[in-house]
Amino acid sequence: MRQFPPRRIVCLTEETVETLYLLGEQDRIVGVSGYAVRPPGVRREKPRVSAFISADIPKILALQPDLVLAFSDLQAGIVADLVRAGVAIHVFNQRDIAGILAMIRTLGAMVDASERADQLATGFEQRLAHIASTPRPQPKPKVYFEEWDDPLISGIGWVSELIEIAGGEDVLPKLRFQQAAKDRIIAPDVVRAAAPDVILASWCGKKVVPDRIRQRPGWSDIPAVRDNRIVEIKSPLILQPGPAALTDGLDEIVKALWVEDSPTPSPRRTIRR
Repeated sequence: MRQFPPRRIVCLTEETVETLYLLGEQDRIVGVSGYAVRPPGVRREKPRVSAFISADIPKILALQPDLVLAFSDLQAGIVADLVRAGVAIHVFNQRDIAGILAMIRTLGAMVDASERADQLATGFEQRLAHIASTPRPQPKPKVYFEEWDDPLISGIGWVSELIEIAGGEDVLPKLRFQQAAKDRIIAPDVVRAAAPDVILASWCGKKVVPDRIRQRPGWSDIPAVRDNRIVEIKSPLILQPGPAALTDGLDEIVKALWVEDSPTPSPRRTIRR
């Protein structure tokens, strides 16, 4: 029989792991994604049961979860296997900042921590508003975010929004509405024509090599390349749609665009019961 609130939760992506820790509900977690690194202790404390599009189904079932948290159609295969095995699943699909905040509140309600989740989400909302209202020099720096290098894939919705909150101008803003990576594939000439002042790159789990970006044909005249403003942001900070992106990920964008500014403190302390 399914428990409420669930006592044994498996998280197949990292953002729900971090959210449960921030809510002080980490004791409910019995298994996590291998990509979960926040907070650092999670790798010591919780068994790893999945990658992103693959999972050890027998290991998950052996943990006897009463709830598994998944993300998007990319995990549909894992979800189908677990549903057939009789496991309760909730699949999130947040692709923008509003969706991230809704995920936090929904997850809080699922573990009977609605008030704490609302406090956490409200803190993030206030933080984002504060950073967005910070006076910045004009004109805004034009920013290209690269999520993958071969083929070139531009940034997803929440990344584009965070660039604007940080005071930059996303050079490909219309692509933020394309949820699937395949729909954000672009030609190198598109970036060259956009002439970004800053290139932010996070190659989805592999190290960014700025020299490869500099050596692309025709890119030497791009202001970001010419002025050596190619900045890597680590994937766990920006490519997971959760608290990390709203805190350390945003701070990294601010630092890349406005070196003299210091990041705003983050509401990332655990909320006590």
